[in-house]
Amino acid sequence: MTQLAYGTLQQLPKVLLHDNLEGGLRPSTLVELAAEQGYTGLPAEEPGRLQEWYAREGARLHEAESVRFEPVLDLLQTREALTRVAAECAQDLAEDGVVYAEVKVAPELHTRQDLNREEVVAAVLEGLRVGEAKSRLFGRTVDVRLLLTAMRQAADSLEIADLAVRYRHQGVAGFDISGPEAGYPPTRHISACEYIKRENFNLTLHAGEGFGLSSIWEAIQWCGAERLGQGVRIIDDIAVAEDGSAKLGQLASFVRDKRIPLELCPSSNVNTGVVRDLSEHPVEVLRKLRFRATINTDNRMLDRTSMTEEFSRLADEFGYGLEELRWFTVNAMKSAFTSHDERLALINHTIKPGYATVRSGYASAAFFRQEDAW
Repeated sequence: MTQLAYGTLQQLPKVLLHDNLEGGLRPSTLVELAAEQGYTGLPAEEPGRLQEWYAREGARLHEAESVRFEPVLDLLQTREALTRVAAECAQDLAEDGVVYAEVKVAPELHTRQDLNREEVVAAVLEGLRVGEAKSRLFGRTVDVRLLLTAMRQAADSLEIADLAVRYRHQGVAGFDISGPEAGYPPTRHISACEYIKRENFNLTLHAGEGFGLSSIWEAIQWCGAERLGQGVRIIDDIAVAEDGSAKLGQLASFVRDKRIPLELCPSSNVNTGVVRDLSEHPVEVLRKLRFRATINTDNRMLDRTSMTEEFSRLADEFGYGLEELRWFTVNAMKSAFTSHDERLALINHTIKPGYATVRSGYASAAFFRQEDAW
């Protein structure tokens, strides 16, 4: 198999479904915001050292995520700061070759000062549009939608769900529930989930990372999740024999048969201890079994990653080439919370042609003419 150069991977069109705005900031921006606001709570005052602090080995195993996010949240309490980081998010994704993205933000985390939740959403949406426009000036096109996240440990998910519905035609693509799984089952927020379904809107739930199959089962069967945020623990319902054959349990079979997308975040899963090493990540098993697996970043700053970096790490570990990376990308676009026509247009006019440009010496043109099973 031809080894794909990092630059080639960066140019490939990519689709991102699971990325947290608060976890993907530029370290340099945090330093500048701290200086502007007179804030002294950063763990380091130089961007390189700050990045090292956030991404140092084992950090996400031993420290509560709330503690690690606290300095970020302290600095993202103004309209100007939120608009800036959202614009930079869109620009960074475009520079990385992402053509479509859904980025998560939790409005309730940004109302410590003068902003209300509506103002938080408006500021982030404004920033995304600014970032998209700036990217077009440099010949890169990215479409970034927003997912509004309610925190599992809070009690206002119905209000956040209503906010998502109210902004559905202004750039909000759906509703998400995130936060600690243990002790906070998704059924605590079933009223919000039922409201989203009644409104014919889109629902993804963080499930199957910190907790196992029961969390996935509740998210799907009780709450009606269309996608699983992470979902990596579905592997617990799959028995893989030494010869490579696999037997799926009832839940795993349901997830695969119903084509429920898995928003896998490989680097994040390693850094949080869900898997010990990338070589043990079930992404390859799930790919071979043809689950609707997608590749995502989760927290770009905390995991020192990007979509290109995720592709590169998987290519190095599992020998993935264009065929596999294209498969993950088409999977993600099929699973996006946008219209059927928009999904088809991006697959047929952006993603497939983008991969076709590097097919020479790697695969026959016939491969790129094949239709993907929906």
